[in-house]
Amino acid sequence: MEQAILLALAASFCTATSSVCQRLGAKSEQGSTGFELGLIFRLARRPIWLLGIASLILGFIFQVTALHFGDLALVQPILATELLFVFAYMTVIGSRAVKRRDWLAAAAMAAGLGLFLLVASPSGGRLHAPGSLWWLAGLACLGCVLLALAIAFGWGRRPGVAASQRAAILGVATGISWGFVAGVIKELSSHLGGGVDAIFSNWSLYVLIGAGAASMLVASHALSAGPIAASQPGFTIVDPLSASLLGVFLFDEHLRVGTLDLAGEALALAVLVAGVTALSHSHLVSGEDGPLEVTRPGPDSIPPTGNRPVGQPAPGPPP
Repeated sequence: MEQAILLALAASFCTATSSVCQRLGAKSEQGSTGFELGLIFRLARRPIWLLGIASLILGFIFQVTALHFGDLALVQPILATELLFVFAYMTVIGSRAVKRRDWLAAAAMAAGLGLFLLVASPSGGRLHAPGSLWWLAGLACLGCVLLALAIAFGWGRRPGVAASQRAAILGVATGISWGFVAGVIKELSSHLGGGVDAIFSNWSLYVLIGAGAASMLVASHALSAGPIAASQPGFTIVDPLSASLLGVFLFDEHLRVGTLDLAGEALALAVLVAGVTALSHSHLVSGEDGPLEVTRPGPDSIPPTGNRPVGQPAPGPPP
């Protein structure tokens, strides 16, 4: 158990490091107002972003190893402390102070998620999911991600949203994508005992590569869209929740549904929502906020009094 706890903490620290490094590498892209496939190639030329990707891979290795020594109900709540590590980084290198209420909000989110997973305790199930369910799950996740992209970037007739809102929406889309990737990894892991031929002849390997690349692209846009405090909750919270729901839908895993269990799950979700709500009003989220389009002053704009040319009288009231 001690090995699982230490490895889970190491995984949480590495994924937090990854988010911070990728945010630093992508911060100069914040002025972008559209979804760009070329964003990954631009970011790949920045060492700090590559360091974030390396840290993400290391965190994944730690997570898989932790799950080898401990149950999901033990490991996953520890991984929810990722947001606390991100705030610790922001305290050290950030230009804006992390206030006590921000720490409390992050702690409430981590505690709510951890409590929910501990009480629900997904268990049982099957090794392989039917192909028809995979199609339904894949189309549902794709639809949710595309809807989030449409809202975030104002596709169609919808207006664009502010930077922090865009980052939060894309963070949720990334969490959904990562949850789907976790499901594909579970499917692929059941074929590892069959050798190399079984791995390369199975569809899950190729879906994992495609879904992983798409998830990385969405995550890069989330981290470049706005403050990390806005996008990180989607990474930390939505990922395990969507993975748990997919586990129930695809692999027939079971959640505890007794009276006390349901009460505990409801309490956990209430704490989680309270933390998310508190963090959404934090100065860490609004500090880098801004609209998609910059409104330029028109010819009829009235300059401030202190900036009037010498000798020009102050403008009178509008007609």
